[in-house]
Order: sequence, then C-alpha cells, then structure tokens
Amino acid sequence: MLTDSERFAFSVWRIHAFASTGNAYDAVQTDESIAAGDTLLVLDERVVGVAMTWPFAITAQPGKLHAVCAPGAGETLGHIERALDVPDGSIARACHLARTLGIAIDAGLVPWLSEPLARDGDD
Repeated sequence: MLTDSERFAFSVWRIHAFASTGNAYDAVQTDESIAAGDTLLVLDERVVGVAMTWPFAITAQPGKLHAVCAPGAGETLGHIERALDVPDGSIARACHLARTLGIAIDAGLVPWLSEPLARDGDD
C-alpha cells in the first residue's frame, strides 16, 4: 500500500493541443481548465508555448502567441518565469517538448537552456 507521500509524489505536466495559435490564445483567455504554466501545442504551425494571461511561444515562430524576451545579462529562465508568474520549469518543459518534436526553439532562449536540452535535436 502506498503512503500519502508516495501517492502524491508526482507533478502534472498538462499539454493542450490546438488547431491554430489563434485558437490557443483564445482558449487560454476563456477556458479555466488551462492554468498558467501549462504547455500549448499547435502542431500545424509548429508552435509550442506557455499559458498565462498573455500566452507566449518558446519556438522560433510564435504564430498568434506573444514572443518571449530572452533573459538579460545575469538573468535565468527562472527570472523570466517569476516575472511572468508561471511555475518554475514551465519554459524548460515547453522547450523539451519542442525539441522532442523537432521544432526550433527561439534562438534568444537557447543560451539559457540547460546544456543537455540546448543540445537536444541539434544534430
């Protein structure tokens, strides 16, 4: 039998798939089941993004989502996540999905990704 700490020792990664980035943007504004930090996926446009009040893309092509500003000198992805009020790891998870699917990540974010993730898919 599992203890409470074993039963609840997981984190949820929600990925919402849409037909277009316009649909994704609208859904984030109206669907309460989409939480800040959830990953947005639009395969037809090759866009991966992060849900928040103003959903943003982490991919080279943002579609109708906002583009994220790269961290400045001395900043990390954590700084961006805190500034945008999304949970820690939201950007890294979205980048991981994009790399897994072979979708180019915004070049401004690549220097701030962890080394294995930054190399993923660069073959």
